[in-house]
Parts: sequence; structure tokens; C-alpha cells
Amino acid sequence: MLVPGAQLLRRTLGRIPPARSLMDLREIVSALNNFAPLSLAESWDNVGLLVEPSPPHAVSTLLLTNDLTEEVMEEAVQKRAELILSYHPPVFAPLKRVTWGSWKERLVVRALEHRIAIYSPHTAYDAIPQGVNNWLAKGLGPCTSVPLHPSSAPSCPAEGTHRVEFSAGNTKGLDSLISKIKDIQGISCLTTLPARVEGEEQTRVSLSCSQKALLEIVELLSQNNYKTEILLLQKPPLPHTGMGRLCTLHEAVSLSHIIQSTKNHLKLPHIRLALGVGKTLESPVKKVALCAGSGSSVLKGMEADLYLTGEMSHHDVLDAAAKGISVILCEHSNTERGFLSELRDVLTSHLQDKVNIIVSEKDRDPLQVV
Repeated sequence: MLVPGAQLLRRTLGRIPPARSLMDLREIVSALNNFAPLSLAESWDNVGLLVEPSPPHAVSTLLLTNDLTEEVMEEAVQKRAELILSYHPPVFAPLKRVTWGSWKERLVVRALEHRIAIYSPHTAYDAIPQGVNNWLAKGLGPCTSVPLHPSSAPSCPAEGTHRVEFSAGNTKGLDSLISKIKDIQGISCLTTLPARVEGEEQTRVSLSCSQKALLEIVELLSQNNYKTEILLLQKPPLPHTGMGRLCTLHEAVSLSHIIQSTKNHLKLPHIRLALGVGKTLESPVKKVALCAGSGSSVLKGMEADLYLTGEMSHHDVLDAAAKGISVILCEHSNTERGFLSELRDVLTSHLQDKVNIIVSEKDRDPLQVV
């Protein structure tokens, strides 16, 4: 039997979270890259580890934020975070200097002074199946979704970008030609097989090569008058992976219903709406094309009843409305920030609960309705 004081101690100890071990920064970065391969990010993006304190760097607290502002950096310092995962890369355009003169440079200065690493996944998180766009789609209700722009399997330089095939009826000089081809950098998977072409016994040569090597191979083969076939090697699309989503609702609902469910999902009192020509708030919505953040380039030309995104250019909104497509705009980061709570739970499991993952309380959209 426990005395009252012991009972209180037992209840108090029961609320103490389990002790977490430290993780080396490079181990965490490897796990984060495994969770969302950086190869899925757009080519223009700046993703991955952006600021790295001198190694070794142990991490016990990871702070998640949508935008790394100076207010969020101060929060990270106060909460003793050793790593910040900022969805938007705080360093995007190259820095020519790191001084106290601009707020983005000050972020780097403070991060290094306090030994805080900065990692940004950005569009890699847009593409993955468990990423930002799939979270945004959850506000629509029961639906099936496919990427608007599917991601392809990552290229392996050794596999090449083109396949070249040609046949030789006379093997005289063929060995010398193949030897010259093999000396070209960027050649892989070269094979020779006997073949019958138009009733004649020939040797069929097949190889894979890079774009740069292709030019040298074509020049060699043209000098010897070989009839050549060139195929562009295309990578298969990755399932459920890519930019944007086309969501087909299980049952059509009114536009007003989608507006309310979107507000509820994003916890917003207001959104911006452009009605498509001939549409009303009671018009049925069956297909929704969506893109978290800035959706103009991703949504452009897509057939749907509704576009849902954070922001679009004025003229793209006009184009969509003229085609009878309604547009809902929620401001850029409002379509992304709510994902962080879900990400915290997913990463806690992915990192095997080895670090304390917290969501910033200071991170907010810079625009407000007043």
C-alpha cells in the first residue's frame, strides 16, 4: 500500500516522457533522405542539409517549421534544438556573404553560433505519397488521388539515357569499331549477338550511353555507314509519387461543402474564391486538382471542377474561371503548415523515437485578414 506522497510521486513519474538517445546529425540526414529522396525535388529547388555545424554534431531535439524566420530561430535557440527542419529552404538564392546585414544571413550566423543545423526538404515532400499534397487532399473527404505530374524513377548514370543499336553484315573492322566505342566515356551494357537481317547473317550490337557519349557514337557510326537505331530510355513513373494531385471524390458534393471542409481542415476562417463561369456555390464538384503552396504552373491546363491551392497568378485565375473551373486560394503556407503535426508523428516513428521532435509555435503565415 502506497502512502499519499508515494502515490503522487508515481503519478508524476508516469508523466515523464521516455529518455531519448542522441543521434548524430549525419545519421539523421541519411534517415531524412531515405524518408523523402532529394532526387524527387524539382531541379530548381535547394534541398537537403543547408547549414552544418562542425562535426561531430549530436541531435536530441528537432524543430519543425514551415518558414524559418528570425522569430522561429529564437524559439529554436530557447528550446535548445540542435536541428531545424524548415519545409521552405531559408537559403535559396546563393549568398555572396554572411553578415549581420540581412535577415537571411543572420539566420545562418545564429545557427552556426548556437550549433544548430538546418535541413530543408521542400518539393521532395510535395512529391512523396505521404507528403504535403496528400495531407491537403484529406480535407476533401473520401476520394482517390493521382499525381498531376508523376515522378520518374531516379536515373542511374551507369544506365545511360539512350540505347543505340546497329547491325554489321561484314565483321571486318567491327572489332576495331567496338574497341573505339568502349573507349568513349559514358558507355554501358554493350552486347553483341548473332542476328538474321533480311535473310543475311549479321552481328547485332546494342549499347546504352549518356547524352554526351551519344554524339561521339553517332559520328563514329556515320563514318562507317552503319544503319543505326537510337532509342530514348525513359524511366517508369513512381507509383503515387509526383507534383500536385488530381482527386476524384467518391461522391460529388457542392462547392459550398468543399469550401467549408477546406476551412475546417486548414483551420481558416476565410478563403478566397473565384467562381468558374456558369458555376454557383451549389454546383457539384467531383474532380479537384490541388497543389500545396503556389499552384499556377502545376495546375495549369488540368481538367477539373475545382483548383485548390495557396496562391495563383491573377491571369491564371482568370484563365481557369473562363474555362468554368472554380478556384480556391488559401494563401501559400496555409496549405502546407498543418502538415507539420502529421509529419512530427511520422518522423518520430521513422527515427525510431530517438530524438524529441517539436513543431514550432512561432511559425505562421505572414499574411492576415484584417
